[in-house]
Amino acid sequence: MPLLIVVVGILILFLLVTKFKLNAFISFIIVSLFVGLAGGLGLDQVVKSIQLGIGNILGMLVLILGFGAMLGKLVADSGAAQRITSKLVSSFGKKNIQWAVVIAGFIVGIPMFYSVGFVILVPLIFTVAAATGLPLLYVGLPMLASLSVTHGFLPPHPAPTGIATIFDANIGKTMLYGIIVAIPAIIFGGPLFARTIKNIKATPLKEFYNPVVLKDDEMPSMGVSVFTALLPIILIGLSTILEAVLPIDFPGRTIILFIGNPVIAMLIAVLVAIFTLGLARGKKMDDVMSSVSSSISGITMVLLIIAGSGALKQILIDSGVSDYIAESLKDTSISPLILAWLIATVIRVCVGSATVAGLTAAGIVFPLVSGTGVSPELMVLAIGSGSLMLSHVNDSGFWLFKEYFNLSVKETLSTWTVMETTVGIVGLIGTLILSLFV
Repeated sequence: MPLLIVVVGILILFLLVTKFKLNAFISFIIVSLFVGLAGGLGLDQVVKSIQLGIGNILGMLVLILGFGAMLGKLVADSGAAQRITSKLVSSFGKKNIQWAVVIAGFIVGIPMFYSVGFVILVPLIFTVAAATGLPLLYVGLPMLASLSVTHGFLPPHPAPTGIATIFDANIGKTMLYGIIVAIPAIIFGGPLFARTIKNIKATPLKEFYNPVVLKDDEMPSMGVSVFTALLPIILIGLSTILEAVLPIDFPGRTIILFIGNPVIAMLIAVLVAIFTLGLARGKKMDDVMSSVSSSISGITMVLLIIAGSGALKQILIDSGVSDYIAESLKDTSISPLILAWLIATVIRVCVGSATVAGLTAAGIVFPLVSGTGVSPELMVLAIGSGSLMLSHVNDSGFWLFKEYFNLSVKETLSTWTVMETTVGIVGLIGTLILSLFV
């Protein structure tokens, strides 16, 4: 019976989001109420569980995602993203153009939300393709594979950060493992796959061929741009490595761990960006703060969707459904990583949103971590891989790609959908291989 309640609840979520086009946050709350009441919780307890679930998941996420949005906005507005892309392209040359845009997409994609990175970098890709005479998809898909992988695998992006919070996974380890898995996923889904597309020619609309391109003296230097964009990863990664190798009684251990805390690392990165990408370049503090403030509006709905997923997770726990699922699956021969990936894939196909798919799957398979001893960091990556699978007509990213590259639905399915699916499959394989060593 508890499993049936979950299945019906997920079906209701699918219908509300896809058929009735209801806002995902509202849909999560409705489904949480249904699952809680059907699972035997009283009216007061259902409301308390929803409040507790929302509070628990948003406690740290508000800070991380808020600072992440600010950093991404500063990187974009300052021209740092353009500097990174143009410099790498000119350094690698026409022959290695794919690897240049892969690296640019990865660096820029870490601090920047996918849709923001897409809108900023795709016009630059159009310019590069036009200048080199190379096919647009040959140049564009590798960068989009990088952006997609960072979106699905790496904090501080919403889904992986939210999933890591649900599983209580170490953000630093998640980031390090995520980078290891991301590399082959990007290579197979980007440069290698793009080389197989020969019969599809993208002809983007003319209005996308005229991006606002800053002059050289209007952009920060390459060193400043890369350092500022990657500073959160540098601080978190370094702290994670030092934590593993330094003795417990090392005098500066507490300070190192403090600086490497994701919240503190993001705060430091934003403060550095305010100076390096703003004040140091002659901008007034009022203008920089205006840019910072405007960045927050873009993440409010993302935060609410994550909050809704936290409410559903808490309902599953308090109603006993999580314990039932854990008990039912404890003797299964299927790897928890594969099971989590499959569930995320199914939800992704039905709902479309990678964020919703990842967070919903995390709430369902959450009890498997404590029951099997599987690494919570690897569960984040397995679910993240599944959440990128089989993007099609119910995914906003599908249409963003289709319209910008001016492709037919069939052409988009054979390019974008295949790229996303390749990334998801290679991501799972990489996670399973990594599980042999961690």
